[in-house]
Amino acid sequence: MLDKLITYLYDSNANLPSNDEFYYEAIKEIELYFISPQVYSLLKEKGKLGNTPLFFQTRLKQKYQETLYQNLFIKNQTDRIIRKFEEEQIEVIPLKGVYFAEKYFGHIGARGTSDIDILVKRKDINKAKEAVKSMNFEIEEEFIPSHFHISFSREIPGSAIPLTVEIHWDILKEKTANFNIQEFWGKAVRLEGFQFVKTLSDYHTFYMICLHGWRHNLDSPKHFLDIIQIIDVVRDRISYEPLFKDAKRHQTYKRMVRTLSIVYRQYSILDKIKKLSSIENQFKGSMSSTLEQEKKGIKKYFAFMDYQFFSYDSLWHSLSEMRSWLLPNRFEVTSQLKETSKQRSYFYSLLMLYKQRCNSVVKVLGS
Repeated sequence: MLDKLITYLYDSNANLPSNDEFYYEAIKEIELYFISPQVYSLLKEKGKLGNTPLFFQTRLKQKYQETLYQNLFIKNQTDRIIRKFEEEQIEVIPLKGVYFAEKYFGHIGARGTSDIDILVKRKDINKAKEAVKSMNFEIEEEFIPSHFHISFSREIPGSAIPLTVEIHWDILKEKTANFNIQEFWGKAVRLEGFQFVKTLSDYHTFYMICLHGWRHNLDSPKHFLDIIQIIDVVRDRISYEPLFKDAKRHQTYKRMVRTLSIVYRQYSILDKIKKLSSIENQFKGSMSSTLEQEKKGIKKYFAFMDYQFFSYDSLWHSLSEMRSWLLPNRFEVTSQLKETSKQRSYFYSLLMLYKQRCNSVVKVLGS
């Protein structure tokens, strides 16, 4: 359902089924993956909303308005944070979120977000922490050593879910690439009216979004939409040749090619917007992907293992990831089990994690 709908958003020659059943099923998938605002905004922008049934339009608009109200609040909080960083002379780059929605989807309510992500320089982490905590984000989440961010939350009156600020100093786990975040800072542009607040270039935004999609194994249509929308907006302002050249240097080449190959394979309309043929043909036979995960049984499991361990350019990076998966630290174990670190011993929790993984394999093989 969603493949047809997303293709329709970007292909002027595509048509959608006229039967209501298609739209009833589509709205279920849309809401399952929380992409109502993207679909509503893109249909409206491209003058195609009126081609869909009224009940479909009404439901999309309702969810869009809910997202808009939430995003307006998050925008207000994000603005307060970046003004605080400007006052404290801390260099900062807002990542994704409401600014991303405005720039690439055209409106603050056109893409849902639930937290605030910011990038700071490693040397400024402590200053950034104190600045965020001074704004009542005092609930500090337990730090996971292998991660590249720390999180602070605050309770929101009338909401069961707190608002979280994630302070990033990188966009990739250490020891998985030869990557230097300083390159992103070097091409960042000052946000109008600020000296210390910057925004990523289109090039590095695209780079980040592709890696973000890979990190989640493209497990949601929202990752596809993010990538497709940037391609559609920037078009020739980004060239794939330097992108893949940089990816080879950073040792993120397999991740970048894998991600874009999957997106282009699933949405062939992209070839009309921006060609990827040479890379796609080169990797056509090695794209174990989200598409492959639609298969049943053992192939689905092997597709995941290929993503988990063999998306790396370096054998050392693959071995490092294998070691982390087989012997994750306490924080990662408890996180995957959704328990607190003090509930059980590390050894017992590790056994429970292995049991959980074995049960998942059995379920996959039986499907």
